[in-house]
Amino acid sequence: MSGVPGTVEQLVELGFSHYEARAYLGLLGQDPMTGYALANLTRVPQPKVYETLRRLVHKRAVVQVGDDPARFVAVSPAQLLDNLSSDFQRRLAEAELGLARIGPAAGPQFRVARAMRDWPAIAGQAEQMLRHAERHVYLSSHVSQLAELADSVRAADARGVRLDILSFGKPELTLEHGRVLVHASTEGVLYRHHQARHLALVADSSDALWALAPDGASWDALTASDPLLAALVKGYIRHDGYVQEIYAEFRDVLRERYGPGLAKLVVPVPGPAAEPPARKRRPASRRAHTA
Repeated sequence: MSGVPGTVEQLVELGFSHYEARAYLGLLGQDPMTGYALANLTRVPQPKVYETLRRLVHKRAVVQVGDDPARFVAVSPAQLLDNLSSDFQRRLAEAELGLARIGPAAGPQFRVARAMRDWPAIAGQAEQMLRHAERHVYLSSHVSQLAELADSVRAADARGVRLDILSFGKPELTLEHGRVLVHASTEGVLYRHHQARHLALVADSSDALWALAPDGASWDALTASDPLLAALVKGYIRHDGYVQEIYAEFRDVLRERYGPGLAKLVVPVPGPAAEPPARKRRPASRRAHTA
């Protein structure tokens, strides 16, 4: 019975007890056997062997032949696996139906996100997302962080992944399947400190990463395979990109109106108070009627 120990563990993973697995394998390929003979062959304790055989009959792994004395024979491996598969699919369908019935009334639903607070872990997560991206990546980052991800970005580009990148600072990066926009409109205003750093990444509209280091060193990040978070981060990157395209087209006009770095968009500039709209006068006939 070579290979039995490994096969026993495989059957245990499929829901068999160790006694059940050993008993089934002991019967496999044998003529019908009594419990006594099986106990001697497999070393399943004799007080446990008939209880074990009854459970195997219930699992449709063993068939009882005769009653005096009772003998047992194993079904073929193919039949056993087919029985296990059908039983599992039945239980899965029942569980799915039961969960669907209680799901809406089960209380608040929670989304799971992973938190990270050191840059190597954050960079590793970003590289993993870039490696597994298949269609489209949105990425916003300071040029120093982008440089560390450059190899993974180039590999994704070489696979044909579309990349839309927004860089704080001019990167040494050229794409065949995407574009790189340099963030210039709000330099020095977007964060409280010039040394602030961030990384925003979305892959295939499903996986998202948002990381921020206000002081440039103390990182805090969330990542999740969550379409809602992905939509939020992607919207941030896309709209920031739109601002850069508008700024590139109307740089002088916008600087004249909002100042260097478009600071007046962030800090309101005092101006004349808006006059309240004039009240409409009621027709004279109406006033006379109501007097």
